[in-house]
Amino acid sequence: MIRLFSESCRSESCRSESATHSESLHSESATHSESLHSESATHSEILTAESSHSKGLTAKLSLQSSHSEALTPRGLFITFEGIEGSGKSTQVQLLVNALKIKGLPYLTTREPGGTIISEAIRSILLNPEYAEMSPETELLLYCASRAQHTSELIIPALESGINVICDRYFDSTYAYQGAARDLDENLIDTLTKFATSGHIPDITFLIDLSVEKGLARIKHRTLDRLEKEAVEFHQRVRQQFLSIANKCPSRYVVLDGDKTPEEIHQRIVSALQPLIGEGND
Repeated sequence: MIRLFSESCRSESCRSESATHSESLHSESATHSESLHSESATHSEILTAESSHSKGLTAKLSLQSSHSEALTPRGLFITFEGIEGSGKSTQVQLLVNALKIKGLPYLTTREPGGTIISEAIRSILLNPEYAEMSPETELLLYCASRAQHTSELIIPALESGINVICDRYFDSTYAYQGAARDLDENLIDTLTKFATSGHIPDITFLIDLSVEKGLARIKHRTLDRLEKEAVEFHQRVRQQFLSIANKCPSRYVVLDGDKTPEEIHQRIVSALQPLIGEGND
């Protein structure tokens, strides 16, 4: 159930709207293996690499799975995105409770973090004492954390049939380091493909909330290095998330962060129902 960079966006209207894109979105017709070896994919290609899911996944499994592996269905890769204070952590826990009731296997994780090495990198990235960290260093550290996280934890879990619920993944890099830090998207494309081994979430829930409301929710806790950024920084993050969601409606589900946690949770369960079924309940 893992979507790969070789797959293309289902929506024919997936077009580039981001000012930082160096070239317009175009239809990706390369085969899976050609896509994985391409060094020049743009973010538009990554975002349009999601519509031939069945065909690409079949090819991937036939080429890389042994007979015994093929007998084990892959887990679902679920990610949550949103600005600071949007309520992602709450929804992750509510989803965990729902999967428990259904008797479905799951693993929760986060970015940056998830493994011992990745958590060590997280402690550096979010430490407010490192205010002098350059955007370039920040980007490389996030990608290093993601590479370890993906190879050590995410891929093995998915291949074992475990559903992975991840609080943030590579879309956050395009929002925070791409849009907010104004780093080159072509560079981010290359690093993202390398760090994720071409894996794309099956479904991403974006909890959208105004920056003012989000920051107000977290003002009483100790803020990390990124949470302390100016309002304008977080505005750019929010707009980039919405832009990505607009380009990939087949993967993204945009949720109103002003709704109650239970209302948001019900929307999430409804969206997942065709993918996870009834379970044991």
